[in-house]
Amino acid sequence: MKTTLSRRDALAAVLFGGSMIGLRSLATGLPVKMLLSPKKALADMQTTQCANKAAAQFIILNTSGQGDPFSCNAPGTYDDPTSGVDLSTLTHPNPADGSMTPTKIALGTGMYTAAKPWSMLGPGAGNANVFDRMCLCHIMTNTPVHPKEPQVLQLMGATQSSEMFPSVLASQLAPCLGTLQTQPISVGAATPSEALTFQGQALPTVPPSALSATLTSPAGGVTNLQSVRDQALNDMYQWYRDSGTSPAQRTYVDSFVSSQQQLRNIDPSYLSLLTNLDNSPTSQINAAVALILMRVSPVIAVHIPFGGDNHSDPNYSAEVSQHISGMQTIATLMNALRQNNLYDQVSFLNLNVFGRTMLPGPSR
Repeated sequence: MKTTLSRRDALAAVLFGGSMIGLRSLATGLPVKMLLSPKKALADMQTTQCANKAAAQFIILNTSGQGDPFSCNAPGTYDDPTSGVDLSTLTHPNPADGSMTPTKIALGTGMYTAAKPWSMLGPGAGNANVFDRMCLCHIMTNTPVHPKEPQVLQLMGATQSSEMFPSVLASQLAPCLGTLQTQPISVGAATPSEALTFQGQALPTVPPSALSATLTSPAGGVTNLQSVRDQALNDMYQWYRDSGTSPAQRTYVDSFVSSQQQLRNIDPSYLSLLTNLDNSPTSQINAAVALILMRVSPVIAVHIPFGGDNHSDPNYSAEVSQHISGMQTIATLMNALRQNNLYDQVSFLNLNVFGRTMLPGPSR
């Protein structure tokens, strides 16, 4: 007999493992290892290494292999009130409509200048003040070459065995966060150079549209978590009876189990975030938030464009328009995190292959 694996089944297996083991973990709150081998898990899992569970954060990583000038109009490129270095020669777009007007923002205990769109991350209009907890580190990647995005994600050889930085983060964070998988997930890779690896193994990109089609369909599984939960817990409690576990072991297992009320409260959040997604930046952040709510992976990679390499944008028009839309997307992300009680549990990072030339002269 020939068995055909559908694209939906394949994607679900990427997210939740064979036999939907991850979906059962999502529905019950039990770690995957507990469902696969309860006896071994009880012996192993209490010794799982976690440096500081209270400090662990999920990561949403914005990255681009297109030379996106994300940082070129950021605080620290107009003035440096700490060192007093003259940065007036650095080039910034300055359209007549005032959309990129240099604007003062409060960052930590100092006042810095940035392009006007950065002010969208400050207080006002019901938004959280992202500047209260923002850290900006302007670094040189040592390459102006687009295809070297993988090497930049490997921190140009600074990591052990040239492991990608998002994979290093995921390996350290997964035991603390109790995610369904250790591997990071990319929902936004726009070019092959942006694809992620984990311990040398290439990882598939999971576009938001495919994620939406897979998980919100009647056959997708997320819409039927309650029955998945009931069956998985029945199996686990049958194992209790058959294996003669001690009261202390039962208490340990029960401590993982999500309550019925938790499941009912959070399930609509998944579905509302996953409904009718395309592959736009807004859909990417909705997918990222949903995957974090489901505790699928500790690191989710997205691609929010900020103009690309200015070889093809000599007048900075794309940089201006995408800087505005990009900051709007980040502000939307921060509000989504707050609305889903994740604001203190998620860090947003940005690491690109390079920005653009900041000095006057030909585009490079």
